[in-house]
Amino acid sequence: MLNQVKVGIVGGTGYTGVELLRLLALHPNVTLHAITSRGEAGMRVADMFPSLRGRIDLAFTDPAQADLKSCDVVFFATPNGIAMQQARELLDAGVRVIDLAADFRIKDVAVWEKWYGMQHVCPDLIAEAVYGLPEVNRAAIKDARLVANPGCYPTAVQLGFLPLLEAGIVDPDHLIADAKSGVSGAGRKAETHILFAEATDSFKAYGVGGHRHLPEISQGLASASGHKVGLTFVPHLTPLVRGIHATLYGTIKKETDLQQLFEDRYADEPFVDVMPKGAHPETRSVRGANICRIAVHRPQGGDKVVVLSVIDNLVKGAAGQAVQNLNLMFGFEERMGLEIVPLSP
Repeated sequence: MLNQVKVGIVGGTGYTGVELLRLLALHPNVTLHAITSRGEAGMRVADMFPSLRGRIDLAFTDPAQADLKSCDVVFFATPNGIAMQQARELLDAGVRVIDLAADFRIKDVAVWEKWYGMQHVCPDLIAEAVYGLPEVNRAAIKDARLVANPGCYPTAVQLGFLPLLEAGIVDPDHLIADAKSGVSGAGRKAETHILFAEATDSFKAYGVGGHRHLPEISQGLASASGHKVGLTFVPHLTPLVRGIHATLYGTIKKETDLQQLFEDRYADEPFVDVMPKGAHPETRSVRGANICRIAVHRPQGGDKVVVLSVIDNLVKGAAGQAVQNLNLMFGFEERMGLEIVPLSP
């Protein structure tokens, strides 16, 4: 086990990138070696993100000139389609890779190419990549060279449904995920629909006909269920900066104590909090922290189960989960650098 891990970050100027920087700056076993940005090369990180003043004394480096091969691990906090172009060269150099985009999440290459609209340049690496949901793949993550960090919606939805599907409690053919996200989920870019005047005081569904996180969620739920699932997934944009609230519905086909089922499934999980019976978790209760809070309900004692699952999309839904994966890959205590109390208010 390495005592100190040399880390590189490709794409350090987006919301996920700066969140990685915030978390890694406090990690006792991490040395930040290189942070790349094509557009901001030469600028000091703390000049772009004053919140990191006194914490990170590095400048952004052009990706073509960055010394990434001398790192122990490289995070890709980049748009979809970037990591797959560079992963092989890094892996061949002995560098481990954690991709926070979607390049290696979906095992069926044709499905990936359909939903992401481009040809995959290293489909053979998809078979090797380990899906980085620790609550499912902890053992495989420890030995992985290449980790596909889950998406934000998929994290909240899968953690909410997993206990029910693993135990065969609900009908896998009729699942509904009604999920809401803050605007930071769209990334740090200038687009009309996420401008303050457009997003505030408003609330809307999008991607009802098909969202690219659907095949990722379905893949994970099918693995838990043992066969293909029928999932209706509807995402919504809310006037929040951070947070995902997933309300999940299933039809009960097998009687059990639902509260006990969830408590038992996540009893040893450091970053999943099963709340008391009747609770209603709020997104603000996880803001800034690497935790998923879950509550399970059975309205009027009927045949429907409703699971409420909340995460911070930038932490447990992205950068925090990536650091959790780093800890597993390098034999560190899983909570290292992640024992952060959520912000309130």
